[in-house]
Amino acid sequence: MSKIGIVLSGGGARGAAHLGVLKALDDLEIKLSAISGVSAGAIIGALYSAGISPEKILETLKAQSYFGIKDFLWMKNGLFNLEGLRKRLLELIPQDDFSCLKIPLFIVATDILTGASVTLSDGKLYDAVLGSASVPVVFEPKPYKDYLLLDGGILNNLPIEPLLGRCNILIGSHVNKLHDANTPISLDKTALMDQCFHLVIANSVKERAKACHVYIEPLLAGFGIFEMKHADQIFEIGYNAAMDQREQLLALKKDSGITE
Repeated sequence: MSKIGIVLSGGGARGAAHLGVLKALDDLEIKLSAISGVSAGAIIGALYSAGISPEKILETLKAQSYFGIKDFLWMKNGLFNLEGLRKRLLELIPQDDFSCLKIPLFIVATDILTGASVTLSDGKLYDAVLGSASVPVVFEPKPYKDYLLLDGGILNNLPIEPLLGRCNILIGSHVNKLHDANTPISLDKTALMDQCFHLVIANSVKERAKACHVYIEPLLAGFGIFEMKHADQIFEIGYNAAMDQREQLLALKKDSGITE
């Protein structure tokens, strides 16, 4: 029997679209053998791997403003940290260890000491999640083992590598398609920073997307990385984008040997 894995990109509040994708997979009764996540994808991957439903994760994200100022703590060095998020993880995943998860999870972060991408899959869970989600310039780096971690998307925003050799079938969920030819680019400072970041990493994402048997990339123009007010709409867009590829997903399910 083949194994199906999913790769969840970063994207801040746009990560709610991943939840829509995961809901679609649940509805299609597609079982995952492993998850690779980065930044927002690491947060969602950890919660889903712990057995929490996409709908409950969405409601929790909205209530606690994971990607809003309520969970950011201001530091003397002018940066924020994500210790508020740690408290939420503790509430939802009581055991701070990868071993407690029901689905194997691989979190990708950037070690700024070596300038290398690192994959974390055992030991303490919370700091791995926080490190992967620490957007540079906004959040302070997170010490973890021998690393000093920042957002994994800096070097790899679609981390297929941890699943290669572990899963025969890959589903990619990328939530950073911010415009098309008919969508004007916002001149808002945060939007411009967001767009520039994803232009820099676009080619590496495009190459990794080719390895995915199904690649889901909903158009999310106008949705900022720190705004949860449109979470329900983003969730729905992600769900519909996955269901647009329903036949391809069901074909993967058939090929994998998974039975309902």
